Amino acid sequence: MYEGKSILELHELLVSKKVTPLDLAKDAIELAKKDNNNAFEYIMEQEAIEIASNLGEPEANNPLWGIPFVIKDNMSTKDVPTTGSSNILKGYVPVFDAAVVERLKNAKAVPIGKTTLDELAMGGTGTSGHLGITYNPWDESKTRLVGGSSCGSAAVTAAGIVPFALASDTGDSTRKPASLAGLVGFKPTWSRISRYGLFPFAPSLDTVGVFARNVEDVAIVTEVLSGRDDRDSTSSTKPVGKYFENLKNSCEKRRISIIKEIRDSVKDKDVLDAFNKTVEGFKKRGFEIKEVSLPNDLLLSLFPTYFVISCAEATSNNANMDGIKFGPLSNGTTFEEVMSDARTRGFGELIKRRFVIGSFALMKENQHDLFLRAQKNRRRIVEAINNILKENDFIYLPAAPSIAPKFNEASDRLSDEYLIADNHLCLGNFAGLPSITLPIGFKDGMPFGANLMGRAFEEKELFQVSYELEQITGLANIYAKGGNK
Repeated sequence: MYEGKSILELHELLVSKKVTPLDLAKDAIELAKKDNNNAFEYIMEQEAIEIASNLGEPEANNPLWGIPFVIKDNMSTKDVPTTGSSNILKGYVPVFDAAVVERLKNAKAVPIGKTTLDELAMGGTGTSGHLGITYNPWDESKTRLVGGSSCGSAAVTAAGIVPFALASDTGDSTRKPASLAGLVGFKPTWSRISRYGLFPFAPSLDTVGVFARNVEDVAIVTEVLSGRDDRDSTSSTKPVGKYFENLKNSCEKRRISIIKEIRDSVKDKDVLDAFNKTVEGFKKRGFEIKEVSLPNDLLLSLFPTYFVISCAEATSNNANMDGIKFGPLSNGTTFEEVMSDARTRGFGELIKRRFVIGSFALMKENQHDLFLRAQKNRRRIVEAINNILKENDFIYLPAAPSIAPKFNEASDRLSDEYLIADNHLCLGNFAGLPSITLPIGFKDGMPFGANLMGRAFEEKELFQVSYELEQITGLANIYAKGGNK
């Protein structure tokens, strides 16, 4: 069994011919079939075995050769069902691969399955997909969230089934589950990775994300995924750095800022103690730590600003799911009747609410007070973050207010802890900045993490400082050993 091994550990076994890609694929598929976290939409057994069987001699200079991975089910996979965890796309089979899937296949990695998500990637709990709740592998009682929307990819990686997974991130959908599941979760600079074939949610915020269990693996995968793709006109032409090769070089940029109001909105003493311990670790390694402030009213506006913008963009981007272009063949004699029937049967309640809010915000009489006001406030938020990063190289904060909450735990959604501590990761999406979450501690047997954010296109430096944080915590390559009973 190769459960819990990293990319580099598996690569060493492959190159030395102690194991074959087919061995790894079969092992991962066996673990996937035993998954008890409801993390899979579709297990690509035949596809994986075919790909793994056709790989030739090991490629010593290609660390992804023969490595199994999983794909969030909002990314197109040719001839493989892709549902977005929504009934409206049940049975949909794309005719092309998403760019990121294509790049990993070209690197001769082996996809073994499609993973669950909150329906159409909207949500942060891992509970709204059409297959039901996805569970946190660290919690054997099955009472705690793994987070969302990239719940399945997080659960599969945290359970050690594969060394890395593809995800997406619109507000915190990779980095928040990473904190709740003891993972390294990364979103790149907006435009760094092609989104061709990624189902659009809110394109001004959307990025492809990566889960792994150490920074080295994230750097390896990100380097392969990054770069210009002419099929995505928003993808950047900037050259891609040598992320993995430079990872262990000392980071030249040594100034880290902590936004005081966000840190202070976290009330959990164990999280704060672990966070402060890592801050001292940074200081011992020669980093300059500086506290900075942002207006509380600006921070309290993060969630409503995100919600208005994301719902408005989602409403527009999913207009094609009407029972004619996409969606189940529906009853009705007019276009309106067909669309109403398809959407009534095809969408869950959370999606319907978001589309209603988005449509309301985009109505001509409401645009100025809602959508345009949110856009203006987003500009204020981005200016404030960029001003911090003019004087400091990174922003460092607890990623979430505590460990994974229980499903039946109600949060006070008007509290600073919820509005700020639980939602500040959207800063990286508003400003389009690279952002990464790493585990920093445990409480009651459950992991929690911290987040580092850097300047646009400075992924190399962000990975370097993240690697140093990993050395401070000693929490690389952890996984939930009871996650596949």
